[in-house]
Amino acid sequence: MTSTDAVFLTAQIRDIEHQAMSLPHPPRLMEKAGLAAAQVIRARWLKKPPRSVLVLAGPGNNGGDAFVVARYLKEWGNTVTVVLNGDPGRVSADAKQALQSWLDIGGDILAGIPNGDRTWDIVVDGLFGIGLDHAQHRPIEGIYREWIDTVNQWNVPIIALDVPSGIGSDDGCVHGIAIRAAVTVTFIGLKPGLFTSDGPEHCGTVILRDLDVLPQLRAAPQPQCWLLNQPLAKSLLPAPRRANSHKGSFGNVAILGGSSGMVGAALLAGRSALHLGAGRVYVSLLDDTAPSVDFSQPELMLRAASEVFSIPSLNCLVIGPGLGQSVQALAWLETALSSELTLVLDADALNLVAQQPRLGQQLNQRSAATLLTPHPAEAARLLNTDTLSVQNDRMTAARHIAQQFNSHVVLKGAGSICCFPNGNRYLNTSGNPGLSTAGTGDVLSGMIAALTAQGLTPPHALLLAVHLHGAAADRLLQTQHGPVGMTASEIIIAARLLLNDWIYHAPAA
Repeated sequence: MTSTDAVFLTAQIRDIEHQAMSLPHPPRLMEKAGLAAAQVIRARWLKKPPRSVLVLAGPGNNGGDAFVVARYLKEWGNTVTVVLNGDPGRVSADAKQALQSWLDIGGDILAGIPNGDRTWDIVVDGLFGIGLDHAQHRPIEGIYREWIDTVNQWNVPIIALDVPSGIGSDDGCVHGIAIRAAVTVTFIGLKPGLFTSDGPEHCGTVILRDLDVLPQLRAAPQPQCWLLNQPLAKSLLPAPRRANSHKGSFGNVAILGGSSGMVGAALLAGRSALHLGAGRVYVSLLDDTAPSVDFSQPELMLRAASEVFSIPSLNCLVIGPGLGQSVQALAWLETALSSELTLVLDADALNLVAQQPRLGQQLNQRSAATLLTPHPAEAARLLNTDTLSVQNDRMTAARHIAQQFNSHVVLKGAGSICCFPNGNRYLNTSGNPGLSTAGTGDVLSGMIAALTAQGLTPPHALLLAVHLHGAAADRLLQTQHGPVGMTASEIIIAARLLLNDWIYHAPAA
């Protein structure tokens, strides 16, 4: 992983800024940030000046960055209008010099967005940045809400400075209302809120300008979060298969679930494990009336639930897809937790753990690896809270689950978060709304198991499966021209094609 993959919480960014300002020769961070953003704007949209630019400036340091952007754009020949709510003399101390430099070149400050027929080619959002962090939870109201609502309705690109105003930099949640940016130029380091919850829908393309700050610090905060992007996923791929191999070379996976009315969930997980490369896949169904063969996928070996723990050389067991919450399901889950098998717990297995505190204790004390795949509602049950609380702080929720249950976790959703018991987290950058359909979670569980069976460590299997799962949906988005009607079964085939492409057709290093 490179430094550009690291993700920093707001408190860490503020610590970095504080350390930088304490250096013997402190860097002019605001000047460097404003120039960096102005250069991005010029390269993308201002090739034929003069252009008309509206700059929304806030009262804090984000507004200071905006004044610097405005100054450079004006000096480069563009028509720039700056609006600032309130008394310009009451801006933050750090922003005062930037404001004065803007005034010194003949710039002026308006109290509001001018009415009339005037239109702008570009809008720069410098209202709040990381000023609306998770700890404050301040919803945007009043004139700022009116400004954001107004510019969001215009058909012009908006460039956000650091974080789109209204988006929590740590949680990605909308605080009342939020800018919908075409591009976000973020400074010093990446922020979690750009990649999870509502962030991806509001930040557009994210461009990092690190301002060369971190190399100057002796005690820079160490990141505990990174992007789960394609370069990282490809670094985890299994090796190309040797000619002298056989089905035993690629491991054995079992799926335990499929109670009455939910057999399809277990079969989807089994088909996913098979297509993602597991050598043998067994599906143990709790529904005694289910067929003894999957006629659409006869390669799957269907077994009674009572047989699953006697399967020889089993590398990974997925328990939960279609499991139900019966007394029988509970008994099988207890047996699984008592085993030395690598486990993937999904769906009703997670709900049973949430209902039975002793299962959580048993899970925490396992010596073998366990991987949990909750969606937000399941995560809320595990944490004895509500879904809104989980979604309001996905980063913390994922960490609490991983540590409470001593497990590797993916908290699914927009910007899925993978977290390990040591607190390290990874924000997934693949996927789209096409995954919002029944069965995609079962498919992900099967993918994790297949990669584990082929020799990847459980953490690496989780990371690769999560990114590949989303990347497969992205590939389908291109071929199907939209997310509507995407199915879990299609994700399996797309993921298989993509995995083979990555392993066998990757360009030489």
